[in-house]
Amino acid sequence: MEQDEAAVEKLRFVPPTWTYECDEDLVHFLYDHIGKEDENLGSVKQYVDSIDVSSYTEDFNVSCLTDSRADTYWESDGSQGQHWVRLNMKKGTIVKKLLLTVDSNDENFTPQRVAVYGGEGDNLKKLNDVCIEDSYIGDVCILEDMTTHLPVIEIRIVECRDDGIDVRIRGIKIKSSRQRDLGLSADMFQLPNLVRYPRLEGTDPDLLYRRAVLIQRFIKLLDSVLHHLVPAWDHTVGTFSKLKHIKQFLLLSKKRTALITQCLKDSETSKPNFMPRLYINRRLAMEHRDNPALDPSCKNAVFTQVYEGLKPSDKFEKPLDYRWPLRYDQWWECKFIAEGIIDQGGGFRDSLADMSEELCPSSAETPVPLPFFVRTSNQGNGTGEARDMYVPNPSCKDFPKYEWIGQIMGAALRGKEFLVLALPGFVWKQLTGEEVSWNKDFPAVDSMLVKLLDMMEVMDKDTFEFKFGSELTYTTVLSDQCVVELIPNGSNTVVRYEDRKEFIRLVQKARLEESKEQIMAMQAGLLKVVPQAVLDLLTWQELEKKVCGDPEVTVDALKKLTRFEDFEPQDTRVQYFWEALNNFTNEDRSRFLRFVTGRSRLPARIYIYPDKMGSETTDALPESSTCSSTLFLPNYPTAKVCEEKLRYAAYNCVAIDTDVSPWEE
Repeated sequence: MEQDEAAVEKLRFVPPTWTYECDEDLVHFLYDHIGKEDENLGSVKQYVDSIDVSSYTEDFNVSCLTDSRADTYWESDGSQGQHWVRLNMKKGTIVKKLLLTVDSNDENFTPQRVAVYGGEGDNLKKLNDVCIEDSYIGDVCILEDMTTHLPVIEIRIVECRDDGIDVRIRGIKIKSSRQRDLGLSADMFQLPNLVRYPRLEGTDPDLLYRRAVLIQRFIKLLDSVLHHLVPAWDHTVGTFSKLKHIKQFLLLSKKRTALITQCLKDSETSKPNFMPRLYINRRLAMEHRDNPALDPSCKNAVFTQVYEGLKPSDKFEKPLDYRWPLRYDQWWECKFIAEGIIDQGGGFRDSLADMSEELCPSSAETPVPLPFFVRTSNQGNGTGEARDMYVPNPSCKDFPKYEWIGQIMGAALRGKEFLVLALPGFVWKQLTGEEVSWNKDFPAVDSMLVKLLDMMEVMDKDTFEFKFGSELTYTTVLSDQCVVELIPNGSNTVVRYEDRKEFIRLVQKARLEESKEQIMAMQAGLLKVVPQAVLDLLTWQELEKKVCGDPEVTVDALKKLTRFEDFEPQDTRVQYFWEALNNFTNEDRSRFLRFVTGRSRLPARIYIYPDKMGSETTDALPESSTCSSTLFLPNYPTAKVCEEKLRYAAYNCVAIDTDVSPWEE
């Protein structure tokens, strides 16, 4: 224990150049390499890398095996006698007990005979054969007292009760004699592995290794006390806010996910006695989307029709609380007027998609049909590394609707559906209670202003007076294009060179707080559905992913949107390019898309030209022009080199934006 406490104490002693952001990158590196665990693995995630099944029905899939709930189950969907569950075990795990949870009330879905196989790859040997009594309810031990690690364990359902065709299993539990080791070594931190973590590049691998060990020890201590940090387990009051200064370390916690799951489960309510039925006219909504100026009240938008339709019809009807169990995956039923659709989930999902598109349109060419969000300055100027984002409209004071947006976000977090809102980290951070900073967070909103103020701070007096003369006053323009005064009578007060730093401070404060009221209303709605402790335990990136889903950037979609100019049909550069993107992760492809277009989501057109070296082979980095969504692709000697260079550029070159000077009109 003393050794661990000493290790935690040493976390304070860091190299002079080490920053908070370096620790954040190091934690994400560890999370991606040794700590990333599929949340669907639930109760067995510390033992299992992944679970495969022979088949499953839409609502009763793999996640039901490990959610520790007896009322959910995995159900197969295939031929009799062909059902199996395959566990891909974590390195070093030795199974002492493997248990299945079954329920004889499932009748002919109940497994009656199970065979267990184990080994490596396809070379599996039979380890056990178990018969389950017809009336059994609970946990059945199907494998125990293994003495060696088995990379793969496969559970084969030989037969079901009364010759049933498909099977239901309500859970899998594992007890192991040994945890997997930390998997840390200095070799992990060699330069090729750090491409996705620019702030760690150039740091001695041995230093990164030693600090990673200290972080692991710190996490171990944190996990030992985490469950005590809310002494009264009242989720409407309890908070983990004291953790905000070490929030970036929570990604590696082994206890956090269980606490989040417990918080959500304890705050569930029973589903409503009836499902609201809404009548939506999408033809009128489409007309409004095409020309919002015709109806400033936006009464025909799908968003407004749903909002009004869900209001209680009388004082005795309770409003929806959106805190239903996870399995209750449809919140209202839609009847689309003149469309003849029978809503069995598809219509409901369509209404969410329509609302998402109205709030934050995916196309920069269309008007924004609702007043709640406005395009960022980056999107309007075509500058910066995030050009497809929106921020809450500082001029919109319809706080009840902002609160309802927060409630729908909370419902998405708790459930299986998504509300896709293209908001920058600047907004998500405030929703989770994380601090925002000008230089780190605001460039995603208005990169030109950030650069302009940076230049203003360091310029000499002659340059300042040449650039601004007597035209710079104590005003600034917000994201909604409204001009606000920074001091009383600011529009008539000229900024002097000696006072420029105070002017910069006032501008930064005004812009950082421009949407404060709107974000607070969204957060209030979110907290009506999600306990405060959950927001305290989630990082802003996790909150975004749980609400909006993981924006998928597939190679097939990119192929439809990419145009190669001045290339021969059989040019190896084209072949190497697609090989590289096939080897990218979804995050890599999203970063690449942003490097070329300034957008992280599809659709975004891409134009690819040969670089200035022509047909000469090179290992130079690619160049891009985000204004024209153009990539200048060098002639790389191999697909591997192409992959490495494209990935490096995607993670390390997006912050350099020279498309537009902040001095240009």
